[in-house]
Amino acid sequence: MEQSLAYFMLAWTDPYLIFLTAAGTFAGIYVGVIPGLSVTMAVSILISFTFTWDVNEALAVMAGVFLGGVYGGSRTAIMINIPGAPAAIAAGFDGYPLAKLGLAGMAIGVSTTVSFFGALFGIVILACAAPIVSEFALLFAPRDYLLLAILGILLIGALSGESLAKGIFCGVLGVLIGTVGLDPISAQPRLTFGSMSLMGGIHYVTAMIGFFGVSEALVQTLDLKKRIIKQKVDKILPSWGVILKHLPLSLRCSAIGTIIGALPGTGGDIAALMAYGHAVRSVKKPTRPFGEGAVEGVIAPESACSSAVGGAYIPMMTLGIPGDAVTAVLIGALYIHGLKPGPMLMIETPHLFWFTVGNLVMASIFMLIFGLTGIRAFAKMVEMPPALLMPIIVILSVVGTYSIQNSLTDVYWMLAFGVFGYFLKTYGFQIGPIILGVILGPIMDISFRRAIITVRGDLGDFFLDLVVNPISLVLTAATLALLIGQTPTWKRYAAGRKAKKETAAG
Repeated sequence: MEQSLAYFMLAWTDPYLIFLTAAGTFAGIYVGVIPGLSVTMAVSILISFTFTWDVNEALAVMAGVFLGGVYGGSRTAIMINIPGAPAAIAAGFDGYPLAKLGLAGMAIGVSTTVSFFGALFGIVILACAAPIVSEFALLFAPRDYLLLAILGILLIGALSGESLAKGIFCGVLGVLIGTVGLDPISAQPRLTFGSMSLMGGIHYVTAMIGFFGVSEALVQTLDLKKRIIKQKVDKILPSWGVILKHLPLSLRCSAIGTIIGALPGTGGDIAALMAYGHAVRSVKKPTRPFGEGAVEGVIAPESACSSAVGGAYIPMMTLGIPGDAVTAVLIGALYIHGLKPGPMLMIETPHLFWFTVGNLVMASIFMLIFGLTGIRAFAKMVEMPPALLMPIIVILSVVGTYSIQNSLTDVYWMLAFGVFGYFLKTYGFQIGPIILGVILGPIMDISFRRAIITVRGDLGDFFLDLVVNPISLVLTAATLALLIGQTPTWKRYAAGRKAKKETAAG
């Protein structure tokens, strides 16, 4: 029996399974590059081809697609400021400015390296502490998810340049877009204005492609004669000195990503946002100002979103609860193959757990290998004349949007968001907070409703729970500290203290 268990635990070393993992990772990276072709969509389509496969073969290729797809979205975010997936939005905040400085190759090299370390971090936590982390994740009540979402919205202040008011406006606008459609509890139409096509809501990927893809194409179209920046791709791998210097930040953000990934219903997009906000607050002397090409602004979100993959597997394997949309699809795949995710899976088929761990390690290795290849070809995207590149972006945006739900209505919304995003950019508004609001809005909505239901509509009990429960108290304190820290009064106070210290030191 022990020999049999050891055999199954090492099954992922089978050459054919390694090949499937490599193929899945490669496909995932290049699916993630294309806006609109999400990882969830790729895994969903893949399941239909794996009905007759052996369970190990199916899990191997799907794990590769999952990890590769999460990483792949950052390439276009860095190159042309169009994230291939929501989790890559934060990578573009500083990655794209680096590309405009001619350092796209370095940015992708750093992104790939820290993504590899982040993925390994999440896998190690999955292997060593899955039951502990999953039990901790279950302690989060609806009010805690509400507080997490509010924290994400408040991080807009760190992502919206100098104007906090513009950032909040964009975040609230995103929340409004995210709440269009049927009420999740009462099924009453909200903000649909009698339109049947709006009953299903507006897909966040549609908004993301429009605000990022089409608006960026319109912005660059007005400057077709701009100077083309030659990219430096002679040195892709970051030096050990750079890696060691930023290792503490990468580890902290990987821990954030693993914990956020383990919370049911969250994912790499929220993890990347939280990590970016942490970097803005904790890094005192970035290589460049955040938003203008800080290397730390690439390291933080990329470490977090890759480690969130291992975190998302934790509740799936130990409790049968999906950590994000992709693991929800993977749970369906396990059921199709006759398995029941949850506590009994760990007891009855422990070899499957260790197979998954080993398979994810192989996928992260292939992610590093494939991620560091083809960078020179990708760098040529930035060097292409805008008159040639922009029409291609618009065509890909239309195809990607239509492929989400095979709906022309989504295409119309995408184009409208693109034009609206162009005017917002023209007047100094940031696009990132809008998309983050679209993603976090439904989480805020349903979490608040559930929290109110648990206290039977008593607002007094609701606010009391925010300070009585330890997790809620920590999140409430962090929210208040973040809110106070973004006020002009506090910023003047902090600047005065800093000036006094520099004067005293001088």
